[in-house]
Amino acid sequence: MSIAHLLEEFGELTDGVPLAMTDVSLEEERLAAFEKGYQAGWDDAVKAQSEDVRRITTDLAQNLKDLRFTYEEAYGAVMTALRPLLMEMAGAVLPRLASESLAPRIVEMLHEQARAQGRQPVEIAAAPEDLPRLAHLTEDGLDITLAADDTLGAGQVYLRFGESEAEIDLPGVIADISAAVSAFFDEQPGKAIA
Repeated sequence: MSIAHLLEEFGELTDGVPLAMTDVSLEEERLAAFEKGYQAGWDDAVKAQSEDVRRITTDLAQNLKDLRFTYEEAYGAVMTALRPLLMEMAGAVLPRLASESLAPRIVEMLHEQARAQGRQPVEIAAAPEDLPRLAHLTEDGLDITLAADDTLGAGQVYLRFGESEAEIDLPGVIADISAAVSAFFDEQPGKAIA
């Protein structure tokens, strides 16, 4: 049995004018097809480039966000580790350094005053517990009198040069440093290091 009855026959034109294609019209068809294909390729390339730019921009933004977060984490960790160290220094190391630097600071101030005002009698009023550390100042041949002052705390000294007076308040300086360190950590962004 044949299957010819199932297939369409293309052998004859039944209702139309035969198509005649010239070389010019064939070339025009080829040129139009080329232009259409070229334009489709160009559109695809522009779309792909736009998609790449969008993807790269999105990735860059995410990477910058990740870096910022990582920086803040690292900064917070460093500040968290530094806080006890700095607070310990302000509470333990600075008072000892201040105690050791009291006499050299007084000598420095005495020299400044001697240069500015000449040789005048000097009275050093200090807490009774500081007097033994300051006793060697009277051995320099200067007219220096040491006086115990119960109203002063350790590290607090008044230097009286004739009519002028200068104050050394090492505990006040240490308290200011401690307050500044504490305020620095309290003011950190996000309180990530508290």
